[in-house]
Amino acid sequence: MAYNLIKKSEFDRLIAFDGNWELKMKLFAEMCRFNTFVAVKKAGSGHLGSSFSSMDIITYLYLNELNVLNVGLDNEERDIYFSSKGHDVPALYSLFYAVGILPEEKLLMLRRLNGLDGHPDVRIPGIEACTGSLGMGISKAKGMAWAKKYQKKNGNVFVLTGDGEFQEGQIWESIQAAAHQKISNLTVIMDHNKYQTDMLVEDVNNIEDIVTKVSSFGWHVVRINGHDFNELKETFTNLKYVIDKPKMIIADTIKGKGISFMEKPFTETISGKTYYRWHSGAPDDENFLKGLDELINSINNLAKELGIEKIEIPENKIESKASTKLDKEFVVEAFGDALVELAKTNDKIIVLDGDLAADCRLRKFEYEFPDRFIENGIAEQDMVSMAGGLARMGLLPVVNSFASFLAARANEQIYNNACEKTKIIYVCHFAGIIPAGPGKSHQSVRDISLFGAIPNVTIIQPCNSLETKKALEYCVNQSKENCVLRLAIGPSPEKIELPEDYEFTIGIGTELTDGKDAIIFSYGPVMLHEALNAHRILKNANYGLKVVNMPWLNKIDLDWIDSITKNYKNIYVLEDHSIIGGLGERILNALADVHHLQAKKFDIIGLDDYPECGTPLEVLEYHGLDGMSLAKRISGIENLETIIEKSQANIYSDSAPQ
Repeated sequence: MAYNLIKKSEFDRLIAFDGNWELKMKLFAEMCRFNTFVAVKKAGSGHLGSSFSSMDIITYLYLNELNVLNVGLDNEERDIYFSSKGHDVPALYSLFYAVGILPEEKLLMLRRLNGLDGHPDVRIPGIEACTGSLGMGISKAKGMAWAKKYQKKNGNVFVLTGDGEFQEGQIWESIQAAAHQKISNLTVIMDHNKYQTDMLVEDVNNIEDIVTKVSSFGWHVVRINGHDFNELKETFTNLKYVIDKPKMIIADTIKGKGISFMEKPFTETISGKTYYRWHSGAPDDENFLKGLDELINSINNLAKELGIEKIEIPENKIESKASTKLDKEFVVEAFGDALVELAKTNDKIIVLDGDLAADCRLRKFEYEFPDRFIENGIAEQDMVSMAGGLARMGLLPVVNSFASFLAARANEQIYNNACEKTKIIYVCHFAGIIPAGPGKSHQSVRDISLFGAIPNVTIIQPCNSLETKKALEYCVNQSKENCVLRLAIGPSPEKIELPEDYEFTIGIGTELTDGKDAIIFSYGPVMLHEALNAHRILKNANYGLKVVNMPWLNKIDLDWIDSITKNYKNIYVLEDHSIIGGLGERILNALADVHHLQAKKFDIIGLDDYPECGTPLEVLEYHGLDGMSLAKRISGIENLETIIEKSQANIYSDSAPQ
């Protein structure tokens, strides 16, 4: 279908119209909500709940408070605004389009290559800071504010935070330091919509009474209705007279504001807990049309009340599509199921979660063993050190979060735990490059190297559901040291088929194809799919590529590597990671140990830069990691497309937990 936005000319006409100020602000925000809704639907993923809850705040700021739209302003004198949480960036992009910072074609390329990243990135016009990894924003904002004072520059710094974000320890470090350092040109605004991913903040890790807490650090704190433009105006006006301390606005908002069914949570019968379903992801066709109708009615009613000529609203039609049945699986589902089964006979298993229970498929465990499930909230360092204490008491903690946050943010705590020679299982979800829509803050491409530097850690990435079950069983029942289970979070592009007599043996991989000309090692469903695609392509060009699944990312059996590589002069390793510190370097060292490098070509294929944002195939092709690019690189045949028939298509889903 064709996706259409309300044109910038309609926003210009609204701003120029001489009418009720408050109604103009409300109408502007609703028009931005419409465009945000369309952009996220076209992207196939995004964060609508917090985009809609923050929309009135940023509308007020950019149209009334910030000086950044003053074209004659010295750039160094500008006010600075950015979002610390970053989930709400689709709203900001829509506003940037409405005020002329971004062109229409960019907004319609949300989460696409050469478009707009799923979380803020400074290469995008108007974005002041890279965010998406929570808890860093106030620290970064106070650095900007301090620099303005030091450089004797005017302008204030404003940063928006989430409420669940206040579970991160760095938030409280920055609040204490900002008051001590007298950063008076800093204003923090909390988008207090009461929900984090899909649960109430108070049920995950309560932050209240936030006014009293932050005030006690020496801040000026006010609490307001974040959807009341007159209250926003009065508050920001009054804050100009507070010149001796940092300032904070607790803005009470509604997640999903503007569409009635997105504003409502639901109570689950199994747990009795309240959940929110619109944190991430795009609406289905039915809810998209339903939501558009609500926004259109609101826009029309506000325009009529304001007395402006009707806003021209474009049509967005859903065209019927032929349904396709794809054979896919989620390895993370197999992990969740296997965890429950193992816990039935092992009461030492304790599961810890960092506010990602739904994405990490931990709900079944939570319901089955509520007394053995610890929801720690958005506080990875605290969660990992708590796991260290549990392990010291003889329990077996299974720690869960997204790989990019768990491996990096809590690395010092992980190292400290490992020094105690206990056993902890770290489950790194959302590992690797795909899905790439959320952007580089979420794409975990350095976790293997971070864990790999710790001596008593085994790192495993399974390729399918069977191997996931066997890997978890190994971690729980056989391993004598810490384990890292690296899991892809999206649907597998294809089910990786393992031999019927498959055995999961430490340090040994599995041959998936035959081939005499070259051998390639890889791991996980995404990259093994691309390696298998390369095999299929090259087979049609009479080039034999042996594909080997190697789930043991830092353990190599020397006899096995000696045997499997001795007849090959061309050896490749395909990483779902940086080329630094991954499986490739382990295999290279193992080959050196068995003296299998002389007169051989050895090539590690992976990332040598930051990962790009976009659809899976866009990003894999950009980095030369798709099947066709691999086939060309391995064989040296540049005109493969003209030699063979079109290879099997890459099939991915754009929708995955973000």
